[in-house]
Amino acid sequence: MKRKIGIFGGSFNPIHVGHAIMASYVMQHSVLDQLWLMLSPQNPLKQGLTMAPDHDRLRMTELVTRRLDGVETSAFELTLPRPSYTIDTLRALQRKFPDDEFYLLIGADNWALFDRWRAYDEILRDFHVMVYPRRGFEIVVPDALASRVMVVDAPLVEVSSTGVREALAQWRDVSFYVPDDVLRYIKKNNLYTPE
Repeated sequence: MKRKIGIFGGSFNPIHVGHAIMASYVMQHSVLDQLWLMLSPQNPLKQGLTMAPDHDRLRMTELVTRRLDGVETSAFELTLPRPSYTIDTLRALQRKFPDDEFYLLIGADNWALFDRWRAYDEILRDFHVMVYPRRGFEIVVPDALASRVMVVDAPLVEVSSTGVREALAQWRDVSFYVPDDVLRYIKKNNLYTPE
């Protein structure tokens, strides 16, 4: 039987409660059988961003997904040539898992600039897209795309990885922004804090 697999890509630099809430909500309120949190090596639209090493971001993501039913951490994109583009990742997934159906999960901010993505028309033609709300962005889905694009009415959670990194760099408390085991990992490995 064909599995419906959601792909929630991101740098997860670091993963935070907003990511966890979104993943949990989508698994409980959508057509998906599984959701893969797919670690991205570097977003081509976010060049110059300071990244924690891949293995640290992967481990922190695993700490979260192991507690969410139907949600897994995927390092699949880390094995692909760089820079990494979503269409290349989806095509590679399609080749490796030909019997499955893939749904791309993105925020309304990304949907607003989706026509800047490489081969966005192919993504819309060959895959499903799920869009979740982000403050300040209206989600408009043209009628012609209604069968391929669905809106996920998920809660708005105003936490960002950038904000978490900035707070950590200033030694501020982020205990309510990242799960406890992720925060312990960050502290143990001296991530995002000044030398």
